[in-house]
Amino acid sequence: MMSVLEKSPTLHWLGRQLFNRDDPAAFFDPLLERINPMWVRQYTPARVKAIYNETADTKTFVLAPAGRWKGFAAGQHVNIGIDVDGVRRNRTFSLSSSPIQWRADGTVTLTIKRLPGGLVTNWMHDHLEPGAVIGLGEAFGDFQIPEPQEPALYIAGGSGITPVLSQLETMAASDYRAPVTLLYFVRTQADVIAAEKLHALASRWPAFTLKVFATSDTHPPQFLSEQHLDDVPGIAARRCYLCGPKGLMDLANDLLYRRGIGEDRIHSTFFSAPSANLDTEILGGAVHFQRSNLDVSSEGDAVLLDIAEAAKLSPRYGCRMGICHQCSCRKTSGTVINRLTGKASGPGEETIQLCVSVPSGPVSVEL
Repeated sequence: MMSVLEKSPTLHWLGRQLFNRDDPAAFFDPLLERINPMWVRQYTPARVKAIYNETADTKTFVLAPAGRWKGFAAGQHVNIGIDVDGVRRNRTFSLSSSPIQWRADGTVTLTIKRLPGGLVTNWMHDHLEPGAVIGLGEAFGDFQIPEPQEPALYIAGGSGITPVLSQLETMAASDYRAPVTLLYFVRTQADVIAAEKLHALASRWPAFTLKVFATSDTHPPQFLSEQHLDDVPGIAARRCYLCGPKGLMDLANDLLYRRGIGEDRIHSTFFSAPSANLDTEILGGAVHFQRSNLDVSSEGDAVLLDIAEAAKLSPRYGCRMGICHQCSCRKTSGTVINRLTGKASGPGEETIQLCVSVPSGPVSVEL
């Protein structure tokens, strides 16, 4: 029955007119949400089973997704949807648990640090309780365990440990025998996330070496250096994985490049989108939103997602970092610059990501 609904053009039209929804299966979500929030169709509902503290500003949320959720690979992200003061907010987080846990008991974990001024992270820390239901998107991302097995080096900072935890637990449970080293940088020892779990991994997994550095506990502060990399055996043959604040990521990339480790052997996942140096003289222009029959102008390096939202439109989005592709939209004409790479699109019709596309002259998009 549901498949018939989803294929009906008439119901799609009716849904857009009455409910402002394109998915017929989700037409009755407002009613279903009141009866049982785990029945909604527009997103995969996930019930909060437990919450526990990792550090003074970091909590782990244990979630049980509805049965239709498709699972994930270690190191991937998910978008979550959560109502904050009556407004649906979407954010992207890395899963911190192993897929083995999900297959065993149907739960996954998100380990989330409270961010100063962070609307969603602060709300989750202060108000989300066991029993609540949030929206969970399908997993995405290519920050994944090397296959076949080969030596690996992880460099993580702060809450950047979360996707690394997922991978390390999976590797340990899968009898990963190639050497794996983690260099984990935190501000103080009290800021180590999942300390007990990390030390347990180091004690039971012979191939794993754990090194934790508290940057503010030494004078001068102990940041990533050539010496740290010198102490990693066979570093030239290792595949490298980076996750953490931009400063650490930039420094790690620079130090690894100097050692001749190429981009094809360095894998990164970001807290925020990296940005190429763009020529501001060629940026901006008139933007035509076709479906909305709306024309606006833009200046500077504003991306199309921000431009659309400023014009009171509500395009779909997820990570806002060019990772999840939920904001993908059809460009029918004009040129855009990819904020991540600095590369220009062609002038014709193609699919672009609104969150990383900056107009360069007049642009028309199907929105």
